[in-house]
Amino acid sequence: MRVAYQNFTGGEVAPTLSARYDLARYRTSLSCMENMLPNLHGDAERRPGMYYLGELDGDALLLPFIFNADSAHNFVLIFGDHTLRIADRGGLIPLEVGEDNAGRQCGSSGGTAPGPAMSTPYAIDDLPRLSHAQMGDVVYLAHSGYPLHKITRSGSAGAYVWRIAAVELNTSLAAPGTPSVTFSGSGNGYALRYKIVAVDANGKESLPSKAGTCANGRHPSDWVQGNYVSLSWTAVEGAAEYNIYREEAGYFGFIGISAGTSFSDQNYEADIADTPREDWNPFADGNNPAVVAFHQQRMVLAGTRNSPQAFYMSRTGDFENFRKSRPLQDDDPIEYMLASGSIDGIVWAASFGDLLLGTSGGEYKASGDGGVITTSNVQITAQSCWGSTGLAPILIGNSILHVQRHGSRVRDLYYSLEKDGYAGNDLSIMAPHLFAGHSLRQWAFQQTPGSVIWAVRDDGLLLALTYMKEHDIWGWSRHITDGAVRSVAAISGDDADELLLVVRRTVAGRERHFLERLAPRWQDAPAEDVPDIARAFFVDAGLTFIRETPSTQVEGLEHLEGRPVAILADGAPVEGLSVHGGSLSLPYPARIVTVGLPYVSALSPLPVEADSEAGSTLGMRRAYGQCTVRLHCTVGGKYGTARDELYDFPTVPEQWGEPCVPFSGDLECIPGGGQRQDTTFWIVQDRPLPLQVAGIVVQTDFGQLG
Repeated sequence: MRVAYQNFTGGEVAPTLSARYDLARYRTSLSCMENMLPNLHGDAERRPGMYYLGELDGDALLLPFIFNADSAHNFVLIFGDHTLRIADRGGLIPLEVGEDNAGRQCGSSGGTAPGPAMSTPYAIDDLPRLSHAQMGDVVYLAHSGYPLHKITRSGSAGAYVWRIAAVELNTSLAAPGTPSVTFSGSGNGYALRYKIVAVDANGKESLPSKAGTCANGRHPSDWVQGNYVSLSWTAVEGAAEYNIYREEAGYFGFIGISAGTSFSDQNYEADIADTPREDWNPFADGNNPAVVAFHQQRMVLAGTRNSPQAFYMSRTGDFENFRKSRPLQDDDPIEYMLASGSIDGIVWAASFGDLLLGTSGGEYKASGDGGVITTSNVQITAQSCWGSTGLAPILIGNSILHVQRHGSRVRDLYYSLEKDGYAGNDLSIMAPHLFAGHSLRQWAFQQTPGSVIWAVRDDGLLLALTYMKEHDIWGWSRHITDGAVRSVAAISGDDADELLLVVRRTVAGRERHFLERLAPRWQDAPAEDVPDIARAFFVDAGLTFIRETPSTQVEGLEHLEGRPVAILADGAPVEGLSVHGGSLSLPYPARIVTVGLPYVSALSPLPVEADSEAGSTLGMRRAYGQCTVRLHCTVGGKYGTARDELYDFPTVPEQWGEPCVPFSGDLECIPGGGQRQDTTFWIVQDRPLPLQVAGIVVQTDFGQLG
């Protein structure tokens, strides 16, 4: 039987599916996909290596700071144990830590060394539950154990100033003093009462003044010609104008605006639908929110200690303002409690057309008539009952991905016209072996290249999900490195999204934490003065050295002290060397040298199974005859029927003494081995060289039953 594997988008699946050749995804799935990525076109490509960017003081959590598509404005926030550092794609940014004019700690770009870190209130063990949401130059941070904080960036490129501070809700100008009120004319003992509100240049209102009273006045309906009220008050620093309110039917209704500190009420009608704001802070006394997001120009806070099922929305366009009107207005802050039977706290919120809320018991949609949520127009509809963990969801195209309760399943949600709501699938159902007994610690979406979600498992294993809903593509792969991945974050780069990682590695007998960046996908494209294969980067914690003249000495490798390393010198692999004294000596001079920790990439499709005239092939012995592997831009690699019995692909340089030219085309091979029930086909790359598999054709010879 001659069978072709030309689509690897199903990714690695559980061993228990090796008999399910009736599934439509069987032919696109693999039994092993290690350090290989399924591409959207169906081929499989070796995972790029990881650039070494610098060493951290200890374990850390990465959060993205994405201002716009320009890479110069995008950074990564590195949270350590009560510390904060800033990095870009090139590594740690030196900060000069000091105090701003308000006495708060801040860090400004400057200097040439990393320098001290800014301090934060967050302990290292609490960081995985930190929720964040960004609006412009401000990142808000929510955690049930800490008051709401924010990180702000100001200044210009090259001279940014970073600050972290607790959020002070409902701050504004000072309230005006009590106004003096004088009624012109004879009164009848009716008390006229007024309040004044200061307004700054941005339209932000203060709290109202205390009510100024004229005891011997008349009700406005009794005023006659010549009656009016004169008001005056002291100026408020920073005020651009003042709103004036008069009491009517128990409310203080708006009657006018003054640019100065006086006003004449000429019996204007009091609009009791527009009243002064009153202070309201549902997060006082340690009732901290655990979730922060933005929706419809409001900040959304949810999952407080006292009301875990409630969510709150700020005033429209004023994210840190929770002051209310009486009676409530459409732009007033919102409080809503999810009534789901059990007390399932809100663990995430996301703006996705509607406001989507994830709880430990289910997923909900919050909307209003016309789509706009207001104080009097909130509708909550349950969308699913799978439940969610606290990991922030990822928005991809028209889908939103979230982690199911207990952290062992990944699901997507997308709008279904038939349901008139959100439907979804279990994206981990084919690969439960990757999640059994584990949970996901963090994840990040790298939109380009490849539309890949990188997920960090609690034991440090890095998983990748290639996902594109519109083409029904989703497949998992495992990415093993010499150490444990602790955190990931993706930011927009110039040509593609940049993935930064915190990796814990053992070097010189002790654990160290490195900041690293995933290298770009390698392509066989010419670069000025650099041979194509010499630009390949397939090592972890690696560095590339480009020298003007060839040399045998490579220095600056202190972070790899004592470790055996993989080396690519002018496009040719060098093996058997270790780092000593922060350097190594090559067996021959080379100009372009890449040095780092080795890793192995392996790919193995599911066994060939089918129904024939004689019945099913399940359980039959089989062996492989002549096989064909279609490669693209590949150098080297191995093949065989068992991972520990491999043969080199027959690739040789065009001229002796020069590196191999990347090969694209078909290679024929005979993997050998006797007939076995468990025989399969393996492709492995264990050298720092590229590997891209477009297709595999295997000729299978079936024997008797085992």
